[in-house]
Amino acid sequence: MKYRVIIFTLVLSAFCQQLYAQKNEFNPITTGVASLNIAPDARGGALGDLGVATDPDVNSQYWNPAKYAFTESKGGLAISYTPWLRKLVNDINLAYVAGYWKFGRNGNDPQALSATLRYFSLGSIQQTDDGGNVQNSVNPYEMAIDLAYSRKLTRSFSMAVALRFIYSDLGFDGSNDVKGAAAFAADIAAYQTLYPIVGRSECQWSWGFNISNIGTKLSYDGGAKSVFLPANLRLGTSFKFPVADYHTLSINLDLNKLLVPTAPRAEDYKDAEGNNDPEAFNAAKEEYNNMSAFKGIFKSFSDAPGGFKEEMREIQVSTGLEYSYNQQFFARVGYYYENKYKGNRQYVTFGAGFSLSVFTLDAAYVLATAQSSPLDQTLRFTLGFDMAGLKDLIGSKRGNMRRR
Repeated sequence: MKYRVIIFTLVLSAFCQQLYAQKNEFNPITTGVASLNIAPDARGGALGDLGVATDPDVNSQYWNPAKYAFTESKGGLAISYTPWLRKLVNDINLAYVAGYWKFGRNGNDPQALSATLRYFSLGSIQQTDDGGNVQNSVNPYEMAIDLAYSRKLTRSFSMAVALRFIYSDLGFDGSNDVKGAAAFAADIAAYQTLYPIVGRSECQWSWGFNISNIGTKLSYDGGAKSVFLPANLRLGTSFKFPVADYHTLSINLDLNKLLVPTAPRAEDYKDAEGNNDPEAFNAAKEEYNNMSAFKGIFKSFSDAPGGFKEEMREIQVSTGLEYSYNQQFFARVGYYYENKYKGNRQYVTFGAGFSLSVFTLDAAYVLATAQSSPLDQTLRFTLGFDMAGLKDLIGSKRGNMRRR
């Protein structure tokens, strides 16, 4: 059977927007389960897809789970929803649920447990036979469940580890031993926040890193062929300062690099006369296919065909500004940049948020600057709850009812 629409094309179209005439320079890194690198929440999405060093919130798991140790609330829960690639199709969606709870001794809460569930639906895909007749339809999806533990090591510094189970079902019917695939991964993260005095004002400076999706490779055919998970290094900083009474502004920067080796291309292997060398290419391809995920992480820093120049192209940059009024109203703007030869994701993001009592509501909007980008006009929504505050509110109402 054949698919009327090739699933991988739909997924990768979110990451590889345009093909350039200089085909030898267009060389994006490809991975399995690419949906793991889609920003799930509206706050991070409004800041140009960043969040490794911003103020902790309930959705910190994706950006940097070490931030949970610094949350002000004892617990939280959030639900996010993103209609994905709406310019291409109308039934691809990302749903995300995140939650955490802090605990400790003697009223101090230096530790936290957090968990998330990510579900990426690729909609409905029709299967056809060789004559183009529709046989049935399938609903491919990718999902991930993870659990993290974070702890303060000092008053200003924390670290975290996360474990993740990943499952990808691209709707194969099981023929030719092709089926859904599972993998396991881990994250290592750190976060530090300090309060320097600038002029007469107390400011906040934070930095952090998150090495995510360090794990096994993914195989849909029982191990005959496998693909790398989107292991990623995220490094960032944030500086927040007061503008006036009740008004604050934060400046944020994230740098990202996929820790995945570059797949070999035939045009990069030439013999002494300058002609394509199939033997050398096949040897490189076999080495790439057999490479372990751990070795691939180190290989990713020095394997680009274009040398150091191309390695620098693999770094993605996110910048964002967040304005806050009394920690109740938030306005955000950001910019995301990826080199045109590595995928060409380039867009401006906008968003706003409201925090009222025990819940928050955030929204984000993407305005692509690259031509014909399917990411243009992407919306994200996040609804969050302060579980500790909600518990206190319910307890207070019950107490009032008893007194009446």
